[in-house]
Amino acid sequence: MQDILIVCGTRPEIIKLAPVYHALRATGWARPRWLHTGQHGDMARQMLACFDIEPDIELERGGESLGEFSTRCRTLLDGVMASQPWSLVMVQGDTESTFLGALAGFYHRVPVAHVEAGLRTYDLGRPFPEEGLRQMVSRIATFHFAPTHRAAQALRAEGIADDGVSVTGNTVIDAQHWVTRHRRLGRHATGRGHLLVTAHRRENWGSDLREICYAIADVASHHPELDVLFPVHLNPTVSKPVHAILGELANVHLSGPFDYLRMQQALIDAWLVLTDSGGLQEEAPTFGVPLLVLRTETERPEAIEAGCARLAGTRRASIVGQIEQLWEDHAAYAAMAHAGNPFGDGRASERIVDRLQGALESSERRREAV
Repeated sequence: MQDILIVCGTRPEIIKLAPVYHALRATGWARPRWLHTGQHGDMARQMLACFDIEPDIELERGGESLGEFSTRCRTLLDGVMASQPWSLVMVQGDTESTFLGALAGFYHRVPVAHVEAGLRTYDLGRPFPEEGLRQMVSRIATFHFAPTHRAAQALRAEGIADDGVSVTGNTVIDAQHWVTRHRRLGRHATGRGHLLVTAHRRENWGSDLREICYAIADVASHHPELDVLFPVHLNPTVSKPVHAILGELANVHLSGPFDYLRMQQALIDAWLVLTDSGGLQEEAPTFGVPLLVLRTETERPEAIEAGCARLAGTRRASIVGQIEQLWEDHAAYAAMAHAGNPFGDGRASERIVDRLQGALESSERRREAV
């Protein structure tokens, strides 16, 4: 039996690792253990419950700052790694928990599997610190599960051996299939649906966020029949300008952050998504919802190339112009809506599990032969 430690700490990680966890549990050869680092608190607990996951190991968060969290988490992970022999450490994406989990595995000479490997902007400042973290994880991982061929090409261009890279699709699509099936989600909206907005990235704080909000205000004022749903990040740096600019508009509905199920329902019922989130770029195409990216670049260019998303930037005029064009041009809208999802077919977890089974069983046979 292969003991696999899944290190996870944030809401997006839980979403993307949950289907892999369930796929591993369904095998006869793997014993997955879920470790929650505590990086996210209540949001993470809600997400774990959504996917019917009870962590096997929960670390106590040390302090409020990222530095305090990292120091404490690193120490506790060392203890977990030393507590028993592990066959594999699995991490996902580009968070502090991802990096710390990979580093702990590396120091204890345990193979590291990186889910959603190979995403790149090659600008260490955008997104910060995610771009640096995912590049560093790639240097020490053994298994690189790339969501797309472009991501795999980036890894190979950086010197990662071909036999370490597998193109699997993105497990976020698997997660969507899981919740729509297990939680019975479906479209409730009539007509066009609403405009769904999220904006929280650190690099957009300040003048860029205000530009985004003024653009939303322009569109909402011009189309009073269009409902705008905007779940607002709780950080005051985000919430204060959003509420100041948009709080008095009758058709703009500001709320706290949505949980995962509510966000999936909001996507299903949306006419258009306006976001600076990476995850929504992957999720919206599953439901055929066009998306405008509130950034000047994206580490998910496949969505742009496939035609299901466009870069809108952060300038007021550009954002308004692109929304109005899709409002008026039904053919352009339909082309985006029917472009399909370039990030996966819902079988990424299956491919990951198959690859790991072959590799880990071969490694075990070699050890027994020595």
